[in-house]
Amino acid sequence: MTIDHEQLQRDGYVLLRQAIPADWLGELRSAFDAGVKPSEQWPVPRGRDWRHALLDLDPGVQALCRLPAVLAAVGALIGERFFLSQVEGREPLAGGGHQQLHRDLSAQRPGDTVNALAFFDDYGHLNGATRLVPGSHRTRPNEPPFDFNDESRSVQLSGSAGDILVFDADLVHAGSLNQSGARRRAILIGYFAESLYDTHLKTAGLRGVRMDTTDRFEPTGSPLKSGGS
Repeated sequence: MTIDHEQLQRDGYVLLRQAIPADWLGELRSAFDAGVKPSEQWPVPRGRDWRHALLDLDPGVQALCRLPAVLAAVGALIGERFFLSQVEGREPLAGGGHQQLHRDLSAQRPGDTVNALAFFDDYGHLNGATRLVPGSHRTRPNEPPFDFNDESRSVQLSGSAGDILVFDADLVHAGSLNQSGARRRAILIGYFAESLYDTHLKTAGLRGVRMDTTDRFEPTGSPLKSGGS
């Protein structure tokens, strides 16, 4: 799968079509459903119009987070050694899921945090697919602050189960209303630059992180086990 690095840097995201092998999807959906926990069972309460799944120890989920195309896109955006920091299942409930446009924000400096959404079901405007604003991850000199109420530049994504969206944490984006009630299971994955590891450890418990986060990856996507050099 070839990634256009120039377009990725310009737009701040890439949608990897059918990046998840089709024969993985059944087990991934089962892992999602088995990991669903109500809001009060998380270290910090989750939004009640979403279904949240704790699944970061599942081997299939871990393999998905390490797909070469995903790591290559993440590495191109971060541009330095990085690690897998978090993975959590999310699904908007019927009549829920709408978010205002927002940024997740890099932890310390632009480009040090990248997110990925891996879709286990088909997604579109009827079941709460992600909206985003291409190119909004970097501000230009003298550019006014982004108006998060302005949807004129937002793009509504649509696609099929097996797609993966990789995007800079500073890209303006949002979840949408699940009008139809159709299932839209996905996992949200977080990747951090290696320099953020101590900060990550301080909040890992609050974020429900149970997995080993010591693996390191080069910007090329090549793995380095247990923090090796």
